[in-house]
Amino acid sequence: MATTISSLPTLEVVLETDHPDAGLVTNDEWERWFAQWGQQMALTGSPIGAYELALKLTTDDAIAALNQQFRQLDRPTDVLSFAALETDFPLADELLNSEPLYLGDIIISLDTATRQATEAGHSLRWETAWLAAHGFLHLLGWDHPDEPSLVAMLDKQSELLAAAGLKSEKVG
Repeated sequence: MATTISSLPTLEVVLETDHPDAGLVTNDEWERWFAQWGQQMALTGSPIGAYELALKLTTDDAIAALNQQFRQLDRPTDVLSFAALETDFPLADELLNSEPLYLGDIIISLDTATRQATEAGHSLRWETAWLAAHGFLHLLGWDHPDEPSLVAMLDKQSELLAAAGLKSEKVG
């Protein structure tokens, strides 16, 4: 299901889960948040204003296998992103079809997210949205090879969550 909210871009989220806690955010919420983030980032490049991404909520074991396969790191991580476009977005006249522009894949370990949420004292729902925003920025070409880049990216994540009406939900 794709979500369009007023002037927000249409962004379909293909949600896949293999974790028992994956229902903490509905697919409609994911699509609304990503559409809002797309508007916040002035998402362009699709001649029809439609985008698609895949979001997988998984376990530490599953994300560790991907981390080993693609990054040669033998450990779980909180989020992995695989951008479909490794360069700038194509110009609209370069696209010949009317299919949504595929942005890529975001994989989040809910096991790691649970630990991080507990350590930070906020909800798993908020932590998962935070990680999804981080992954989304990676799909759009953001990276954090140094401290200033990381700070800029974390600031942008905060802006994205605020734009979607997500405030840190402290627990305990």
